[in-house]
Amino acid sequence: MANTGRDRQAEMTTTERLVTERPERRTTAPRGRGASGARRSLAPGRNATMAGLLAPSIILLVAINAYPLVFAIGQSLHDGGITGAGDFVGLENYATALQDPAFWNAAWFTLIFTVASVGISWVIGMTFALVLRSDFPGRSMFRVLLLLPWVVPVVVATTSWNFLLATPSSPIPTLFRTLGFGDVQFLADPTWAMVTVIVFKIWGSFPFMMLMMNAALQSVDHSVEEAALIDGATWWQKLRHVILPIIARPIYISWVLAAIFTVNDFPTIYLLTGGGPVGATNTLVVFAYRLVFQDFRTGYGVAVAFLITIVIVAVSVFFFRRINRAAMAN
Repeated sequence: MANTGRDRQAEMTTTERLVTERPERRTTAPRGRGASGARRSLAPGRNATMAGLLAPSIILLVAINAYPLVFAIGQSLHDGGITGAGDFVGLENYATALQDPAFWNAAWFTLIFTVASVGISWVIGMTFALVLRSDFPGRSMFRVLLLLPWVVPVVVATTSWNFLLATPSSPIPTLFRTLGFGDVQFLADPTWAMVTVIVFKIWGSFPFMMLMMNAALQSVDHSVEEAALIDGATWWQKLRHVILPIIARPIYISWVLAAIFTVNDFPTIYLLTGGGPVGATNTLVVFAYRLVFQDFRTGYGVAVAFLITIVIVAVSVFFFRRINRAAMAN
């Protein structure tokens, strides 16, 4: 009985202790909130300190990137050459470019070169990415071989293609004559030169598209594909209505990157054809280069370069909007 009384007394003291401790805990809660409020009040000071520490690096990066931009804008508003800025002409260089037939010829071929190279290389890269999803003997070696056109330096690749195509006695023209196609001049005929540089660009670009699409296809859940097949969808319907909408964002990103790379691609054209024959393969980048470093019309050439930049920015904004729409749809 004595033990029972002691146990009850211990339980009562424990209960009283819990009751007395609960108000204390309730009273300490506002203290905690007050401490967090004090920490929040210290946040602006800490942010200012961090901003002050980062400011020198940010200012240096902005200065490094802003100075060439501002200097180039100033050059595009003058009619000088490499040795001097020349007289101020305002927007005359831009107006001259928009009225120059050579500029529009280069712009037209740049458009054909970009659209054909990006579109066809994406189709080929997507096809190989779908093939590489399945397991078959020698898949790793096949993937490595497909990456070789992208890994090989441009100088080596263009030199090899010149050896294969440049002269009538080169291997490919000789093969065409043997097959009865006549004397095909791949780099001397304007039409064939355009086709040759586009094929060369596709050959060097599809591995990039293949890598992008291969990475994008990794995010597609196989259960979704199986559900589509169970519902009776064909292979094409599954690709069009299931796989492509899921990987829409990587597709648009790959198109933007490939378009930027293609428009700014100087070595492919310059090393393979030099912009010829008779300017048939002259892109805007090569056209601007010739204006600055061969004709010594720096202001006009820089103005052309800025027009290229404006077009690239406009295309990028268009595709980034499509990327945001795809993200909202998913």
